[in-house]
Amino acid sequence: MAKKVGINKTAKSKKQNTKKARVPKSDSQLKNLKEDLALEKEKYLRLFAEFENFKKRTAKERLDLFKTANQEVIISLIPVLDDFKRAVLQIENDINGFDKKGVELIYNKFNDSLKSNGLEETKIEVGDVFNPDLHEAISQIKATNENQKGKIIDVIELGYKLGEKIIRYPKVVVGQ
Repeated sequence: MAKKVGINKTAKSKKQNTKKARVPKSDSQLKNLKEDLALEKEKYLRLFAEFENFKKRTAKERLDLFKTANQEVIISLIPVLDDFKRAVLQIENDINGFDKKGVELIYNKFNDSLKSNGLEETKIEVGDVFNPDLHEAISQIKATNENQKGKIIDVIELGYKLGEKIIRYPKVVVGQ
């Protein structure tokens, strides 16, 4: 039993020694520890804010990727849409009206399908002011009057947007 008491005394003395080691010995040590704690808190807050910004940025990038993921497919289908539009216009000029309804139904279904995937025609009218950031000038012709200078005279090919991104600029003729 004597050994057991000796072990307990040494264990108690070790606990007391660790308690003494934990207690700062002077005010300067306490001040240093508080400064260290403040620095660590600031580092933690900055790291946390940086991580939150990273999460927001990646979420936004992921949404943008989903919006434009099918961009390549839709770009390749735009010429088909143009051909359908030309066919509908040609059939309207045909007196017999050969298969007019069928082609119009196919065109409307195809157009609605592309619109449901986010494709939109860019809004452009003859007489709008030419903007090189939004339009592609195919040619320039002499304006018949002063009002037509710098304005769109004719729209050769429509432009399209996928979401907010322009994937094909409208091709126009500009008055000079």
